[in-house]
Amino acid sequence: MHSHHISLAFLNPVRYGPQYQMELDTNSEAGMRAVQIREFGGPEVVQVRDLPEPVPAAAELLVEVARCGVNFADSLLRENGYIASATLPIIPGGEVVGRTPDGRRVAAMIQNGGYAEKAVVPEAHAFPVPDELDDVEAVALLAQGLTAWWLVNRTARIQPGESVVVHAAAGGVGSLALQLARLRGAERVIAVASTPEKRDVALSLGADNTIDPAADDLTAELCAANDGAQVDVVLEMTGGRVTDQSLAALAPFGRLALYGMASRIEPEKVSLRALQRRSATISGFWLMHAFTRPEILEKAYAELAALVTAGDLRVIHGGDYPMSEVRRAHEDLRNRQSIGKLVIDPAR
Repeated sequence: MHSHHISLAFLNPVRYGPQYQMELDTNSEAGMRAVQIREFGGPEVVQVRDLPEPVPAAAELLVEVARCGVNFADSLLRENGYIASATLPIIPGGEVVGRTPDGRRVAAMIQNGGYAEKAVVPEAHAFPVPDELDDVEAVALLAQGLTAWWLVNRTARIQPGESVVVHAAAGGVGSLALQLARLRGAERVIAVASTPEKRDVALSLGADNTIDPAADDLTAELCAANDGAQVDVVLEMTGGRVTDQSLAALAPFGRLALYGMASRIEPEKVSLRALQRRSATISGFWLMHAFTRPEILEKAYAELAALVTAGDLRVIHGGDYPMSEVRRAHEDLRNRQSIGKLVIDPAR
């Protein structure tokens, strides 16, 4: 029987909370370099410090971090604007790949603690990483890969022959979801991306058409890109008018899956009657809930890794930053300069 409340060990990381601050103040021997946030704010608050190594509890693994993923959620955490509230001081970073003391190569998601030379991860959520996968790929298949897989296969349940709209199509989730939709048999994939460069990336990954989200009438543009017909599926993470106008483009039995709200603007109030008139579905997805189904996630990660190693799924390397330049990584992410997966190398 599954536990549906989110009380998993990795979502309650006491070792990185105030107690950890006390340890660091009393422990004169610095065990590792890590990024620590002691106050909320802009990129200037992320600072590299010497901190004691975390100590794994029962059912946890200590991992020497080869690469840590950088996510939009990290910048929200830094500003205290994320879904889950944070307690300072905190080491950000929710995705790591590295080796355990006994030499196993694993990738894992944690609530925080990843921007560091060492991290502890729950053994139940440490996925084996095949040697053929590079570190950036291994990390990209965590938050972004698993989100894209779940959206395509479980939330929107894309069927062969359907038309699929992917917003932020050059981003970490979008670039993978676009390819997975194609692999699921989508007949037309319409990519929405904010710059010509990003739209070119989406075309290189197999999108049929691309659209600028700033279009005055996004609904009309989406339908025009689908030969004048309404669309079957929309994968959306912007919010505001983008959600509203995407919803208006849904065909009967259409599904809009919302997995983020980058604009931080709530869409207009959704009319249930309007949904019924179109037999349409709106769903939300937050990857944290998927960790109550670890057996599905393990299967999903293995499937994604196999697709990458077979050459059927491409991970875009967006930037490999030394940990000493973590602020620049955050600035690039927030300025929407980045394409693909950003990682931090704790060794540099």
